[in-house]
Amino acid sequence: MSINPSWILRSYPSAMPSAENWSLEDRPIPMAANGELVVKTLWLSVDPYMRGRINPAKNYAAGFRIGDVMCGGGIGEVVTSESANFKAGDLVTSDHFGWQPFSAIPATSAKLLQTNDAPIQSALSYLGMPGLTAYFALLKTAIPKVGETVLISAASGAVGQIAGQIARIKGFDPVAVVGSDEKLEWCKELGYRTGVNHRSSTDLAADVANACPKGIDVFIDNTAGPIHDAAMLALNTFGRVVVVGTISLANRFDQPDIGVRHLRRTLITRARIEGFLLDDHEQEYETATADLLSWHKQGLLQTREDVTEGIESVPHAFVRMLKGENFGKQLVKL
Repeated sequence: MSINPSWILRSYPSAMPSAENWSLEDRPIPMAANGELVVKTLWLSVDPYMRGRINPAKNYAAGFRIGDVMCGGGIGEVVTSESANFKAGDLVTSDHFGWQPFSAIPATSAKLLQTNDAPIQSALSYLGMPGLTAYFALLKTAIPKVGETVLISAASGAVGQIAGQIARIKGFDPVAVVGSDEKLEWCKELGYRTGVNHRSSTDLAADVANACPKGIDVFIDNTAGPIHDAAMLALNTFGRVVVVGTISLANRFDQPDIGVRHLRRTLITRARIEGFLLDDHEQEYETATADLLSWHKQGLLQTREDVTEGIESVPHAFVRMLKGENFGKQLVKL
């Protein structure tokens, strides 16, 4: 292949993104500069955090400019190495993979993959960012006690499916909020005690309260929006809310999130509300990865993947993930 079809950001979305915000252009295969690797892409990950990077407003991660090649997490095979730490044929993961078949990535961003213990795409799922997010958001930020009720939104998604199982493994009481009855049944198979289909609910606050008869001790919030409002009304004294994601705002990213103000509720419950970024826990990645892999080997941790194929499908996979149409971790296989 002498050309490198690449997805280029052409416009900032004003609401829910669509495939029309990008264009597919043929570009040359890059050359490796000093300290870089040229990698052939095998898997790409599309994740909710990327919505904030296609917005001109300041965000916690640097945004994309019009004309930039989109990039994110990926797995690939090293074709050319200008680093002493890697050689051709190595399998690596990095968060600098372009939405393209071949990318030049900084060698400092790459991690060598071992292929003996798990499928390689697990490095983008339960052994990667989603699994680590679930682990640290639950165990290191929320710090539940045995028997406490843990409500998790987007519970069948990449982070939620892992968080619920960790809660089960550790003796907590996990409750799911999902967008379909099929997803709710999957969550129950994973060990969630019960849950709520927020799309079919006619009284979300009542349904969440009924699912959590002892109240909510911990809320792992992957969505924001009305689900957050419903959870706050059932929050116990000294409850903990960990804000991991705001995917419900994907179609109104440039507008204020107008809803119920919970300051009085927060005061009364003495709740702790904390934002979560995975990078804050980088020093403990090795320990967390070992735990996640051990649980998987013991059969305690299952995952579901939603895979589309081909470079042409990447923006479509990204948009369907934002809309909650995926079932499990959204991946693209090249």
